[in-house]
Amino acid sequence: MEALLLVTANVGSLFDGLEGLQTIWLQEFYEAVAKYKPHFIAVHCQEIGGKDYETGMAQVDPFVESILSSKEMQEYNRVCVYLDQTFTAHTCFTALGSMYFLHQSVHNIYQFDFEVQEFKEVVGKVVHSTHLDTNSMIEKERFPQDFWPEFKWSRKGYIRTRWRLQDQVFDLVNVHLFHDASNLVAWRCPSVFPGNRRRALGHVLSRITNSCYKKVPFLIFGDFNVRLDTQRVVETLCSPATVQTIPTNDAGDVKKVLFQEKGKDHKVLLRLESKTFDYFDQDVFRENNGKALLEFDRELATFTDEICELDIHFPPSYPYSEVNTEGTLYANTRCPAWCDRILMSPSAIELVVKGRPVYDVMGPAVCMGDHKPVYLFFHIPA
Repeated sequence: MEALLLVTANVGSLFDGLEGLQTIWLQEFYEAVAKYKPHFIAVHCQEIGGKDYETGMAQVDPFVESILSSKEMQEYNRVCVYLDQTFTAHTCFTALGSMYFLHQSVHNIYQFDFEVQEFKEVVGKVVHSTHLDTNSMIEKERFPQDFWPEFKWSRKGYIRTRWRLQDQVFDLVNVHLFHDASNLVAWRCPSVFPGNRRRALGHVLSRITNSCYKKVPFLIFGDFNVRLDTQRVVETLCSPATVQTIPTNDAGDVKKVLFQEKGKDHKVLLRLESKTFDYFDQDVFRENNGKALLEFDRELATFTDEICELDIHFPPSYPYSEVNTEGTLYANTRCPAWCDRILMSPSAIELVVKGRPVYDVMGPAVCMGDHKPVYLFFHIPA
C-alpha cells in the first residue's frame, strides 16, 4: 500500500522579501512529510517568483535546491521538478512549479511521455526550468488572452503530468485560475470574474479528458481563485444595515461602500473598496472552520458531473495576513474564500475515499504567506 501526499501552495509570498517566511514554510512542509511518511509527494506551486517575479525569480532555484539537499528529504532519491521561470516569454509564461518526490522504497513508478505515448521509469533528480513548452513529459499551457480580454496579459494556466504507480495510472494537474480584480465589481451581480474562471476550468477539463490520450483518473489541484458569492455574503453579514456609497471624482464610479449599523452609533460593519474587504468581526470566517459560509461557495457547481471534492473541514485558505505574528488572521483585502483546492474526477475519488484520506490546510497557526497550503493524504492499495 503506497501513501501519497498532494500539496497545493500559492508560494508568491515566499519570494516577496518577507523575512523568515521561506524557513517557516519549509518547516511546516517537512513536519507534514515526517508525520505522514508518504511514498509519493506532489507539490503544485503557483506564482513562483512572487509578484515582482523579475526580481524574485532569482530566489526560486536556491529555494528548490534547499529542499533537494535537506536532510528531511534524503530518503526521496528520485525527483522530477518543472519550473516555469521564463517570464520574458509573455505568450506562454505561467509561473507554475510542479515538484514530485519519490521515496527510495518505491520501485514501480513511471512517468508518461506525451510525445511517444509510453511510460518511462523515473530515475535520478532532475530539475527542468527551461524549454518547458517542448518538454514531452508534461503538458503546459497559458490560458488564451481572450479568456480575460479586460487584462493586458495574465500568467495563469496549467501543467499536466501522468503517472503509473503500481498498476494505477492517474493524471496530476497543476492549475492557476483568474482572480477577482476588484471587490466592488465582485459585489455586483452578475460579476465577470466567476465566468472567467469557469471558462478557464472548462478549458482545462476538456483538454485532459479529450481523445488524444487514454482517459484515466485525474486530480487537479492548485489555486482555483474561486470566491464566495460576494453579494450574498455581504447581504448576510450586513443585514440589516444602511449602505453609504462614496463616489470617485469620475461620474458613475464608486470609490468606497460603507455598511453601517442602524441607530445612533452608525458602527461600520464592512468597508468595501476595490482592494479592501474590512469586516469588523473576522471570527465568522474562523468559527467552526467557516462552515456557515460554505453555502456561498458555489462556483464549482457547474462542474458537478466532472469533478468531485472531499468535504471541507478547514477555514478559508485565503487571504491571510503576511505579518509573522498573525498566522491565524486574515488580511483586510478580500473576502476570505477557499481558493486553494484539491479536486478530482469521479473515478479518482473512488480511489481516494478507500485510502483513509486526510484533507486539510498546512500551518494553520503560523504565517505561511497570504495563502495556506492545502494538502491531501491518502493510500493506494497494492
